[in-house]
Amino acid sequence: MKKKLRQGFTTGTCAAIAAKAAIRILLGETIEKEWVMTPKGVRIETDVLAIEKKGKTVTCAVRKDAGDDPDVTDGILIYASVVLTQDKKITVQGGEGVGVVTKAGLSQKIGESAINPVPLQMITKEVKEVLDKRGNFSGCKVTIFVPEGVEIAKKTFNPRLGIVGGISILGTTGIVEPMSEKALLESIAVSLNVAKANIGDTIVLTPGNYGEDFIRDTLQIALSNAVKCSNFIGETIDMAVEKGFQNILLVGHIGKLVKLAAGIMNTHSHVADGRMEIFVAHAALCGVPKERLIQIMDCVTTDEVIRILLETNYLECTMDSIMKKVQFHLEQRCLEVRKIGAILFSNPYGILGMTPQAKEIVQQLQASALK
Repeated sequence: MKKKLRQGFTTGTCAAIAAKAAIRILLGETIEKEWVMTPKGVRIETDVLAIEKKGKTVTCAVRKDAGDDPDVTDGILIYASVVLTQDKKITVQGGEGVGVVTKAGLSQKIGESAINPVPLQMITKEVKEVLDKRGNFSGCKVTIFVPEGVEIAKKTFNPRLGIVGGISILGTTGIVEPMSEKALLESIAVSLNVAKANIGDTIVLTPGNYGEDFIRDTLQIALSNAVKCSNFIGETIDMAVEKGFQNILLVGHIGKLVKLAAGIMNTHSHVADGRMEIFVAHAALCGVPKERLIQIMDCVTTDEVIRILLETNYLECTMDSIMKKVQFHLEQRCLEVRKIGAILFSNPYGILGMTPQAKEIVQQLQASALK
């Protein structure tokens, strides 16, 4: 029986708990634990750490718990400092280790701290409720800071999104769902928003790091034009169309993107494989002898397939046939765009297939870079 993965809570929930604890201590209470109700309706209670009173300011910290999700922020301390003000307003700002937005397309304006709307609402709500309950008519300034944030941010998408100097304070439900597909798609959507706001109507999509390296080093296209889509090819195309991109280029290793020739738009091996079956079908159309088709079907890697097709002089014909079907299925997925195309490559053999529209998009991006 598969073990149920343990949920965690977001940096936004940590910040809200820390801020609530700090304002209560500032108003004279003594606490060791604090809780909030997340937007998902889950009550989160945890220890309050690193309590410090300095003048009229109180600072507290909460340790991030990502549950069973492999989150780079797991275990770090999220701090909140609070001080009462006379203007009766509650303001929330980012401090050390909380990123600053430098590109359009995010929820925050350029120059603002990367504290997302839901965490901002949670922090404000918790602080206001404490003040109202105590009948305190002062305002409050809350500063969220993360001493480890600068270093941790280097392991996140923040530099690509134009968020500099730290991590983002995130969360829409307040809860971390382990290995959540929804969370991955939300991250892709944010990347697409930033790209749309900053680079116009042409986007390059790639499943992962191999694709990024190829885009930068071989195609000579800036990675600011690219968004990583993991295995979610179809969903990312749908989102790109919805956001108004008119030219979409897919660049990826043949081991993943050859699946597009069969209309497979989620390339995770648990969803579908079929790589060898696709190669065999198209190689057979090109006249590859049966004994070679059997060898291809027994291959473990796509590089082995390419080697066999090269030895038999059928690589060009087979890849031409595959790329026609790739183009067909991409066009069927999104009829609304001007151009959509794909480039398939392997590390040993370089470019193996390029649709006509892909070539046009590459030339367009390369030309734009020279301006």
